Amino acid sequence: MRYSFIRQHRQQFRIAAMCRVLQVSPSGYYAWRDRPESARRRANRGLTTRIKVEHARSRKTYGRRRIHARLRAQGVICSPNRVSRLMRQAGLWAHTRRRFRPTTDSKHGFPVAPNRLLSTSTSQLGESTRPTRNFTVSDMNQVWLSDITYLPSDEGWLYLATVMDLCNRQIVGWSMQPSITRHLTLNALKMAITQRRPAPGLIHHSDQGSQYACFDYQAELQEAGMLCSMSRKGDPWDNAPQESFYRSLKSELPQRRHQTHAQAKREVFDYIEVFYNRQRLHSALGYQSPVTFERSLARTT
Repeated sequence: MRYSFIRQHRQQFRIAAMCRVLQVSPSGYYAWRDRPESARRRANRGLTTRIKVEHARSRKTYGRRRIHARLRAQGVICSPNRVSRLMRQAGLWAHTRRRFRPTTDSKHGFPVAPNRLLSTSTSQLGESTRPTRNFTVSDMNQVWLSDITYLPSDEGWLYLATVMDLCNRQIVGWSMQPSITRHLTLNALKMAITQRRPAPGLIHHSDQGSQYACFDYQAELQEAGMLCSMSRKGDPWDNAPQESFYRSLKSELPQRRHQTHAQAKREVFDYIEVFYNRQRLHSALGYQSPVTFERSLARTT
C-alpha cells in the first residue's frame, strides 16, 4: 500500500521524500515497481474494467449483486464479495433510494373493492391464520397493479400513473400530467389494454384512491372484463411491487429535479421503455429484465 501511494503521487512529491516519510527504502520501491505484475493482480485489473462497463451500462444504478449477475451471465467466474471489493476500490456504488410521500386520497364516497391478492393459510390444527399477500403469478395478464407517484420540477409537480404486470414486473401502461385526476389513471389503463389485449378475468389491483374508485375508471374495468381489487386502507405493503418500482425510478433517474415537464416526460419515457422494461435486471425475476423474463416464460410454456 505504501508503494502504491508513492507511485500514485510521484508527480506531486519527490520519491525520496515520500520514502523517508513512509519509512521505506527507495531501492525497495524501485524493486517493487519493476517487479512483473502477478496473475491475480492482472485478473483483478481486467475484472475491474468489466465491472466499470456494466456499472456505466446500468446508468450507475447497479450494486454488487446485479453486476455479479451480469458478469455470471457472460461466463465470468467470480464471487459477489470480490465484485464488492473491486467496486469499493474503484469508487463505484449504486444510487441510493429516497423516501417519498403517498398520493392516495381515500376520503370519498365511491365503493371500495376487496383485496383479491390476500390469501389465508390454514394451520395444522385447521385454524385460519393471518392473511398474507400473494404476489406470485404464473402467467402474463393475470394480475395488474396500478399506482400513482409524483415528480418535482421547476414548473410544478408532475404526476405519473403506471400499470404493472405482476408476473414479470413490466410497466405495460403509463401516463403523466400536471394534475392528479381520473384522466391520469384512465390514460395509463387504456394504454395497457391497447398494448396487451388481456382476456376477461384479469385482476386489477390498486389502492383505494378516488382516481381508481370513481365511476369512469370502474366502467373501464368492467368493459374490459377485469376484476377490481384494492389494498386495505393505509397499508402500502398491499401494493409493494409498485411501491418498489417507484423507489427505483426516483433514485435511478438522472435528474432528481427537472427544469420542465417536457424534460421529465422524456426521461421517464427513456427510463421505462428503454431501460427498466428491456435492460434493468430484476432480483424477483432471477436477475432478468421484464422483457427477457417474458420471452423465457413463453419458451417454456
